[in-house]
Amino acid sequence: MQNFLKLGVRSEIDSILKKNGITDPTPIQIQSIPRLLAKKDVIAEAQTGTGKTLAFVLPILEMVDPNRKHVQALIVTPTRELALQITNEINKMIENLSDVHILAVYGGQDVDRQIKKLNRGIQIVVATPGRLLDHIRRSTVDLSEISMLVLDEADQMLHMGFLPEVEEIIGETPYTRQTMLFSATMSKQVRSLAKNYMKDAEEIQVRAKQITVTEIKQLVVETTDRTKQATLFTLLDEYRPFLAIIFCRTIRRASTLNDALKANGYNADELHGDLSQAKRELVMKRFREAKMQFLVATDVAARGLDVTGVTHVFNYDIPHDVESYIHRIGRTGRAGDEGLAVTLVAPKDELYLVQIEKGIKTTLEKRRREIPNTETNGRHSEQNDSRNRKSGKSRESDRPRKPREDSDQASRRSNSSKVQSGRSTTERQSRTGSKSGSVMGRSKKGRNDSRPSPRNKGQSRSR
Repeated sequence: MQNFLKLGVRSEIDSILKKNGITDPTPIQIQSIPRLLAKKDVIAEAQTGTGKTLAFVLPILEMVDPNRKHVQALIVTPTRELALQITNEINKMIENLSDVHILAVYGGQDVDRQIKKLNRGIQIVVATPGRLLDHIRRSTVDLSEISMLVLDEADQMLHMGFLPEVEEIIGETPYTRQTMLFSATMSKQVRSLAKNYMKDAEEIQVRAKQITVTEIKQLVVETTDRTKQATLFTLLDEYRPFLAIIFCRTIRRASTLNDALKANGYNADELHGDLSQAKRELVMKRFREAKMQFLVATDVAARGLDVTGVTHVFNYDIPHDVESYIHRIGRTGRAGDEGLAVTLVAPKDELYLVQIEKGIKTTLEKRRREIPNTETNGRHSEQNDSRNRKSGKSRESDRPRKPREDSDQASRRSNSSKVQSGRSTTERQSRTGSKSGSVMGRSKKGRNDSRPSPRNKGQSRSR
């Protein structure tokens, strides 16, 4: 059986791996590490969650020279979150290697601070294309002596329109460099990039089928645009995820859905490009620590995220291509764990569903939710009906909720009316308890106190 020492990883780093609970190499690591240590160019088709980050990080740490105080390895990623994630993984591996220094270079941070760190002798740079080019044009980073170049999530970088930036960055590196290209899918554009800038590259493939079919159960829920939000709430209550990522197509839709989730008592937050870097880092910290249960995200912001414990992925908006679908559902079922990916499909989405099923060569299981807002569990329904009968009101789901300010105004009007009416103290207390209790209960929790645990604010199930 293979282990990291047999693959060529030194004992100091092997000890750190074991300390972090990593004892056996994954297939992508077994295939990549020996080739990379032999200084060959490698094209690897593997999704996040297969251990691909260590597949290129470990060889880099073996080959970097701590006595040379210039940039020797450059790792280019499409997003800030992925750059930080890779940087954190490397920092874990070099905790006992005091002479190896790494820097994450991405937008949203102080440029002058990054420049000062670059001047201190950085051997490994993890960067996003835009900020890296900024440093290149300022002449604050020199790539002329790098020996190792990694293009991580190459398909997504090109999908995001970074091809000109990537080619400009490659042009700043020496021809003699070793190039490592990692991608979840191998599109024509990715293959063209590899052909133009790699030398006798060896191809490695960890098939997508292992991830998208074996470890991840996939389900399509047929709904309508009008009932999609209610359908999602019903599914969250039904499956009660430990941690879940909910994907939306645009920033605006992500923000709108996040507001609706919070208004209904779900412990949620949003992740997209309109947030400041500090806010994005705070959101991810809370999600990784399971202090927040539902992450509503756009494709770009969540690209490459590796979060332990994500049990469910919900495609609130169906992705428009197979590559995005594979990347989304790859946030769960990671490293052999089981996961569930649920895609909400309205009639207008059928064409995209056909394309996805054709691309993954699988017919997905389908369920229909025609009127999800009337589908509640028995206990929830009975308590709602009982409360409504006592108050003489119709069920809350049959009418829109009042905004918070309207409730406050109604309460003030009610109190004024009671004083003027001269009713007895007992009558006033009885009426106040019935009325304001009903209104404030809805304001705080969205529906009622019998809500399943996913809707309890600020709580998520313990690990």
